[in-house]
Formats: sequence, C-alpha cells, structure tokens
Amino acid sequence: MAGSMEEESSPMHIVVFPWLAFGHIIPFLELSEQLAKRGHLVTFVSAPRNLAKLRPVLPEVRPRIRLFPLPLPRVDGLPDGAESTADVPPEKVELLKVAIDGLAAPFAAFLADACAAGEATTGGHGKKPDWIVIDFAQHWLPAIADEHKVPCAVFLIVPAACVAFIGPKELNDAHPRSAAEDFTVRPPWLPSSSLLAFRGHEAEWVAGPSNPTPRASLTSPASGRRRTAARSSCAAAAARWTARSAPSSATSSASPSSPPASSVLAPDDAAAARAAADNDDEETAALMRWLDAQPARSVLYVAFGSEAPLTPDHIHALALGLERAGVRFVWVLRSPIGGERPSLPDGFERRVAGRGVVRVGWVPQVRVLAHAAVGAFMTHAGWSSLMESFLFGHPLVMLPLFADQGLTARLMTERRVGLEVPWRDGVGLLGGEDVAATVRRVMVEEEGEVFMRNAKELQEVLWDTAKQEKYIDELLDHLLLMRRRGD
Repeated sequence: MAGSMEEESSPMHIVVFPWLAFGHIIPFLELSEQLAKRGHLVTFVSAPRNLAKLRPVLPEVRPRIRLFPLPLPRVDGLPDGAESTADVPPEKVELLKVAIDGLAAPFAAFLADACAAGEATTGGHGKKPDWIVIDFAQHWLPAIADEHKVPCAVFLIVPAACVAFIGPKELNDAHPRSAAEDFTVRPPWLPSSSLLAFRGHEAEWVAGPSNPTPRASLTSPASGRRRTAARSSCAAAAARWTARSAPSSATSSASPSSPPASSVLAPDDAAAARAAADNDDEETAALMRWLDAQPARSVLYVAFGSEAPLTPDHIHALALGLERAGVRFVWVLRSPIGGERPSLPDGFERRVAGRGVVRVGWVPQVRVLAHAAVGAFMTHAGWSSLMESFLFGHPLVMLPLFADQGLTARLMTERRVGLEVPWRDGVGLLGGEDVAATVRRVMVEEEGEVFMRNAKELQEVLWDTAKQEKYIDELLDHLLLMRRRGD
C-alpha cells in the first residue's frame, strides 16, 4: 500500500514529441510548461535545429524540462539542414513526413534506453516514462511504446472543425473520400446545419494532385489515415479547444472507439508581449516606435505565418487591397527560402508611406498583437495564430491558404468574429478590390463592432485563468488515474 501511495504521489515523467512545424512545436512546449509547473518531468523531443530555435523555457520550470534532440535521417529531395516546415517550400512538406517516419528506429532506441535506465532509478529524467504525448504524424510510435508498456496520448492542436471533418476511422472506412469534390461537401456524420466544407481550390490542395511530391495536407487521404491511425492507437487524447471557442456546428467526431479526451486550451505566453524590449534589433525597435505613434485600434496587422504559400499574384492583390482599403497596416512577409525579397507593386511602399509598414522576415507577433494601436488581424486562420489574436480580442480578416485553415475560417465566420476574403471563381484567384472591401467591413464599417464584441468574448475565454488551470488539472488527473489502473 505504501509503495502504491508513493507511486501515486510521485511526479510523472512525460515524453512530448510534436510534429516538425513551429505551429505545433510551440503549443506542445506550452503544454510541457504547464505539466512542469505541476511538478512533473518532461522530455521534449525534436530535431536539433528546432530545439535550438525554441524560445527559452520558462525559468521556473527549466530544471524539469529536458530538451532531447533526435537528428533527422537524410531524405532524397529534402534540403540539407531542413528540420521544420519553415525550412522548406510547401511542396516539400511531405518529405518531412518521410523524415519523421525515419525516426522510428532512433526513437525506439531512445525509449528502450529510457525504460532500461528507469528500472534502476526512481527520480529525475532517468525515471521510466509514464506517458508519451504525440502529434498526428507519429502513427508508428504507439506500437513501439506498447512494447515497453508505456501508454500514449495524442495532443490535437488543430481546431474542433478539423477534427470533426476528418472523423474517426470507422466513419472514414464507411464513407471513403479521395477525389477533391469529396471534400467540398459536408461529411455525412456531421449535422445538416454544419457549414464545414472546403472551397474548390482548397479541396484540390487537400486531396493532393497526382505527382511525385503531392502537397497532401493534414486532411488529405494519406494524412487523414496518418492522423486517425495515431489517434486510434492512443489511450487518451487532449485538445486545444473547448465548446466555448467554437460554434455549435463544430460537433465532436468522437465515437465510442475513440480514446477518452480532456479539453486543454492553454493560451500562449502573453507575458512575452509585456516584456521589456531591451534586446530588440533596430528594425523591431523602429516598428514598435511606429506603432506607439498610431491611434488606438487603428492598425491592421497582416501576417500569414512562416509557411504561407503566397504567389506573386497573391502578394500584388494584397498590396492593391491594402492600398485601396485606406487603413493603417503592418504587413509581415515571409522570408523567401533561397530566393529574393518578395516583389511588391512598383511605388507601393512610397504610396502608403506613413500609414503602412512592410517587414520581411520575423517580427515579435505576440508583442505586436498586444499593442494598443492594433485593431484587427489579417491572417491565414491557422489555429495557433488565431489563439494569439484571441488573447487580445482582435476581429479577423481571414485568407485561408492550406490545410485546415479553410475549415477554421468557416467556423470563425459563423462565430461572427471576422470575415473571409472571397477567392474568385473557386480557383484561388485573389482580387485587390475584394481584399479592400473585406478589410473595410471589419475595420471601418459599423459591422466591425459586432466582430469586435464577439472577439472580446473569446478573449474572456482565454483569460479565464481558473478555467484554463482546471483544464490542465483535469488532464493530469485523467493521466494519473490511467497510470494507477495500468491502462
């Protein structure tokens, strides 16, 4: 009995292993910090360069979080040194999935060593892992963990919309989807009131063209099988959303055979937004000084993440739209991979001088969103970016580009926290006039007040500290209970 009580009260050792994208790595790190704050030990696994580029772990939990590098194998066609989706163009993301599959043997060796060492120790990171938290990509990992009797949990960082649209394995087996048009209609397991479906050009991306390097996204048939295999093989699931963060049509795709789930909606570290800026480079300092000089809630922040597949035509249409909208803006463009600076229309920066700022590369996004001058966010509707925006109650101008972003944009439009910029003819053509009109509806016209009120409601959800702490505690209670039962 004493041994059982000691085991129950001792800290767990949890291995955390996200997909190779910083939109996944950062939420997994935030979850790790929440676990470590409660006294548990975390081994955080990723490729070496990804770990080197991580923001510093919170000082108060640093001793309890070990960063463990697993070098990626060489893959034909994958650029040297590429370890995350930020390092490759969109058409090569599939090669990263090949690379992470190549980590099966190195991870198996790591886990075998960890479990063998754990037999001789009861403390620190040498303790045998109690759980492994994985992402959608590592469908091969639960079988390895099962050999050592270590249970797995999957952490779903995509929104409820994506999980619902993908659906569980048994429903996909009963209603297979492969052609692009299959993804442009509501799947039969969702209620008839649901708006969940991809647009025409989005569905082409989702299904993936038939070529040697398909651009299959998280919801493509291949990746859908990868995701459902990973989830169905896990003993538990945790999610980065709750019913309060999505409209009613985002019904859960859980089924009786799905693992038990706990909701986790941990906000990004907003403290970084209020931190002193002593170490800013000159470009960042100049940007913050410019924001300081603008009226409250007058600036549109425009950013599409580090992986946005914007074409030159898209960039020109966005520039035309921002110019015609007449609002102040900060536009962050992705640094090209091995290419030249993105081309803007001739004279664009001169014509918008004083009310518009263009930056190429990295900016401190959370700090910018936290600034009082920012009044709305133009985004691809990636879930991590939306979470950062909701921290500060910003309405949205959405231009979904790939993966689950179209579904998320539909849900946020239904939730009335913003509007989508319409694509023309369903083929991915973007019009500057449509950009301008959508921006003005959100930022200038009376309709924008509704979007701002609803965005503030979501801000209240994320800043409900007691609720957020409760979600994490419930997840840990669930994991501890399953450990006691030996599930």
